Parts: sequence; structure tokens; C-alpha cells
Amino acid sequence: MQINTENQHVQIDPRDPEFFSNPYPYYAELHEKAPVFYWEDFDLWCFTKHADVEAVLRDRRLGRKITHLASREELGWPPEREDLKPFFSIDQNGMLDSEPPEHTRLRGLVHKAFMARQIERLRPRIAEIANDLIDKMEEEGEVDLLSAFATPIPVIVITEMLGVPTENSTVLLNWSHAMVKMYQLGRTAEDEKAAVKAAEEFVTYLKEYVAERRKQPKDDLITKLIEVEEEGEKLSEDELIANCILLLNAGHEATVNVIGNSVNALLKNPEQLQLLREQAGFIPNAIEELMRYDTPLHLFRRWVLEDGVEIGGRKFDFGTEVAVLLGAANRDPDVFENPHQLDITRAKNPHTSFGAGIHFCLGAPLARLELQTALPILLERLPDLRHAEEPQYLNSYHFHGLESLRVRC
Repeated sequence: MQINTENQHVQIDPRDPEFFSNPYPYYAELHEKAPVFYWEDFDLWCFTKHADVEAVLRDRRLGRKITHLASREELGWPPEREDLKPFFSIDQNGMLDSEPPEHTRLRGLVHKAFMARQIERLRPRIAEIANDLIDKMEEEGEVDLLSAFATPIPVIVITEMLGVPTENSTVLLNWSHAMVKMYQLGRTAEDEKAAVKAAEEFVTYLKEYVAERRKQPKDDLITKLIEVEEEGEKLSEDELIANCILLLNAGHEATVNVIGNSVNALLKNPEQLQLLREQAGFIPNAIEELMRYDTPLHLFRRWVLEDGVEIGGRKFDFGTEVAVLLGAANRDPDVFENPHQLDITRAKNPHTSFGAGIHFCLGAPLARLELQTALPILLERLPDLRHAEEPQYLNSYHFHGLESLRVRC
């Protein structure tokens, strides 16, 4: 890492294994020398301090979208590429990359359908899935915990909620992984082509199920999204499909990383693992601490929507793109005592892993339920769980997760 303290410009190669495997020492140095910095590799101004990250996420003068206020030409952008439209049309119709009033309408409708499922009642099903997976793990003796446990749980849960066949989960995962690569630094022409193909196939796939549910409604999320209405507003078919894709992708990507990162952190901190097994009452605290300690999503972007927005002592003009580093905010020594220490009893834990403001993660209650249910079952049933080999992290910054987690049961 190179830090120019005069202009706060920083060079960090996000594809350097030393960085993406453990970015936290870098964050600690940035906290001291450049808490607000221009990341040359990303061409972004970035915030590392908890207070600044919270401010960016909650300030309505910053948003996920800017083209509702200025055209691409006015922003100095090239015309939208025709070959990428199938991919970006999904973003444009989803609530994640929208701003009020569209965001308010979309999120309200999706939230109404999503919460109608009464998330808490999924607890027995999550426990059943976890136990079934552990049965298979015990038979094999040594497994990759990511593919054997961390991935199937959120994928099965979200596909069952939506009402699409779980047996197609491998195809859905492949589509999701291809689409996610579009948000990473240095994407290639092959990445773009794969993402567009995945987007087109994903849309075609879901359209069939939407058509089926219009004819034969069921007790699933696709049906609820078709039926949901508020003050005369409904989701268009494009909006419905885009938000189903968002729920599928977001419903597993981060949760897989949290489960993998959490188990890895506990195995590397055996005294905390032992304490967790002894003190079941600390489970809610432990889940929050594990999400803070090794955050599954590290970088989130925002557009500055007004001139002269000041955050972290620096002013930004309209059209500037900035980013918050959630993993850095979660290790801020001004907020967290001994921030680099895993402490499952930590009571004060305002971590930023689910974001904040109007784009706060809609699936946070489901993610918490999956973790609070599955992790204790895993630790109780596999008291001798241990690393089979040193795990490696994926080269996928800003998503932060393991490539594999081989364990002995």
C-alpha cells in the first residue's frame, strides 16, 4: 500500500492476495493516516471511519442512482452499451439501484410481500436443512464446509420462499456468480458476456414461473409479489423479475460468506469457540460479532446528488462517486474496543454489515435467523470440527469470503 498523505491518494491493488485475504491491517493504517482517501485503483473517494460510513449511508444527498437527475451525456458518460442492456435493465428495475420515489414504492411493495411470509416461522425448516446437511457431512468425515453447509442453507431457503425448484439451485448459483462479477474491478469482456447471458437466461427462467403463478397461485413469494398492491400501485413484470433476481442473489451471496467466515474465525479462535459452546445465551451477540469481525461485503458505492456535500471534512460535488468500506468501519477503534479481537460477548456492536438508511438490507431478519439457527446446530453436533487445511480467500474484493473451507468433522 502506498499512501500520499499530502493529497490523501492511496494505491492498493485489490487483487493482491495479501490484501484481499486480510484487508484489516491495511484498514488500521488507513484509519490513522488517511481515513478519507482517494483509491486510485478504483477511481473512488472512500470512507473508513464508522461515523463517516454511517453518514454516507444515511444522507439522502447521496444515492445509488444519479441518472434520474442528469442524463449520461450531461454526466460526461458514454452512451449505454447495447450489448450490456439485458444485464443493466435488471439493475434499473430493482430496488437496490433506485432512489425515491421509485425506491420507496418498490421497497414498500417487496417488503410487504417478503414480510408476509413471517420470517420467524422458517426457523424449524432451517434447523431441518442444517441437520440433514450435517448428517451427510458426518458420513463423509472431511468436507468443504462452503459447499456442504454454508451454500445449501441460504439457497434452499430462498428458492423455497420464492417457489422455484431447489434442484435447479446449481444453475441459479452459476447465474448469480456470473452476474456478480460485473461489480468487480477489472472485469473482462468474457465476464461481461457471461453476465449478460446469465441475466437473459435468469429472466427467461423466472418469466415461466411468473406466468405459471398468474394461472395457479401458490403460497410462495412470487405469488405474493404478483398479488401485492398498495394505494393502487403494483409491480410491473420487469420490476417483479428484477427484484426476484435481487432477492435470490442477495439472499445467498452474503450469507454464504458470513457462515464460512464465521466458522473459520471460530476455528482460529478456539477460546471463543469454547465459550460459545458453553454460553448459549450469547448466540445473538455472537452472530452480530461474527458479522462485524469478518464482514462479508466490504465496499459499497454512492453517487453525490448535490454540490457541496461535506462528509469527513471533505466536500464533494454533484456527480462524484464515493464508496464506504464496511469492513473498515467495523474495525474502527473509536467505536469498537479492541476492534481486531473476536469477542462473542461484545454487547455494544453497531456494525455496518447490513448497511444503513433507506437501503438497509431487506433480508437482514432472514440472514440473522439462518445464522442464529444453523450455527449452534453445527457447533453442537460437531464438537470436534477442525480445519483440514489452511483456507484461502476468494479474489473477489469487494465481496469478502473464502474460496473453500475444508474441515474434518
